[in-house]
Amino acid sequence: MQQKLSTMIESMLVMNKKVAILFFVMFAVSAIITSCKDKRTRGLEYAPNMYEPIAYNPDQKNPNFADGKTAQNPPKGTNPVGFSRFNFDETRQGYDAASAFAINPLQKSQKNLVEGQQLYLAMCSPCHGDKGAGNGHIVTLGKYPAPPSYANGVSSRGGAMKDLTDGKIYHTIQYGINLMGSYASQLSPEERWKVVMYVHELQTLK
Repeated sequence: MQQKLSTMIESMLVMNKKVAILFFVMFAVSAIITSCKDKRTRGLEYAPNMYEPIAYNPDQKNPNFADGKTAQNPPKGTNPVGFSRFNFDETRQGYDAASAFAINPLQKSQKNLVEGQQLYLAMCSPCHGDKGAGNGHIVTLGKYPAPPSYANGVSSRGGAMKDLTDGKIYHTIQYGINLMGSYASQLSPEERWKVVMYVHELQTLK
């Protein structure tokens, strides 16, 4: 019995050695084949889709378009997702048209007024002042001339500042005027309308 058990163990050891040798030979052959394939590659690739995307990169050539470019201009008249178009030109005619037709789409509420105030204080008050009197801290430093007061001033385009409409205020935020630059990149369309709403509050201050 003991002799049979010993023989069986020896047979298993021999078999395991053969399996180990076979595995080693297969691994060695595989390594040799892959290493001779292309010196510029590392052989096995992990998650190749991470660095070999299916989609074309914007700067890649693309055979799907006549001009061979991947980056194409969007179709005329289309808008990017989340983009709100302001259909009034950066001209005096556009300014007057905005005054007549552009109306704040947001409902007047305490929440919108508070958010408009916060945006105004962050973006506008350095020049216009906290109360819209044209005495912001940049003005007090003597760096720039004072903008007209919303309640008592006169617009450089004519008319009283207290009579500025939704469209006129939005147009000015969108494009800027005189020394004031455009805030279109700093404020989203919704944020601009909230500022417009708050500026109307400043127009009524005495």
